[in-house]
Amino acid sequence: MPADPRAVLTRPAPPPDLTLAYGDHPDQIVDLRRPAGDGPLRPLVAVLHGGFWRAEYDRAHTGPLAAALAGLGWPVAQVEYRRTGQPGGGWPGTLTDVRAAVAALPGMAARALPGRVAAGPPLLLGHSAGGHLALHVAAHAPEAVRGVLALAPVADLVEAYRLDLDAGAVAALLGGGPSEHPDRYAVADPRALVPPPTRTVICHGVRDRQVPVAMSRDYVAAARAAGGDVTLVELPECEHFGLIDPDSAAWPQVRDALQSLWKDQEPLTQRR
Repeated sequence: MPADPRAVLTRPAPPPDLTLAYGDHPDQIVDLRRPAGDGPLRPLVAVLHGGFWRAEYDRAHTGPLAAALAGLGWPVAQVEYRRTGQPGGGWPGTLTDVRAAVAALPGMAARALPGRVAAGPPLLLGHSAGGHLALHVAAHAPEAVRGVLALAPVADLVEAYRLDLDAGAVAALLGGGPSEHPDRYAVADPRALVPPPTRTVICHGVRDRQVPVAMSRDYVAAARAAGGDVTLVELPECEHFGLIDPDSAAWPQVRDALQSLWKDQEPLTQRR
């Protein structure tokens, strides 16, 4: 029987090295992991978890990914934020939390991990709804972002609302549909904010049933037409969760895509 791709969501991972707060709310925190080894200093990787912005999903399920990246020599910050179903979550708290966290990370990491983090802004790695948040932060605060690796991102909120992804997840985030809150969609929707101002790589599984790959194809086409530096890597045999599973067949391509953002190289041959 094939392995359950969702197993990564509950797989145990080593605990973080320390947890720090960027705000007063209990969910305005980040878990930091020290990079293994003594190789060259690398930028901080800020991991933005998915779960369609809902309270029942938190950063814990990105533990295996974060631990694997730290094992490869990356300093890692797993960002938590207020989510829908919590006081202060949704519009605008979910979005302002993530922007505040990313802005605070360089100083926090420099103090907490002295001599272990390259100077400058972090790379953002976001999965699913976290991919949306990574694209959102980069669009609004490009000076705070070194680059974006978006894994199966919800890159078009209007389309995600139309498709009713995860039974109303976008409406819960923004308080309704695009006809009710066009101003909110104009601020929050990456598709309305192309091109992204920072180098962006998107990885998406063709077998994804949670976020259709067509959404990434459309976003990348629009971003490139507007002059953006965006690469799409399609993984023909991958579904939604393999992208965050270091034991999956997709993991080497995710790892290489992140490396490419640091070294500014062509990430993979599967360029569209």
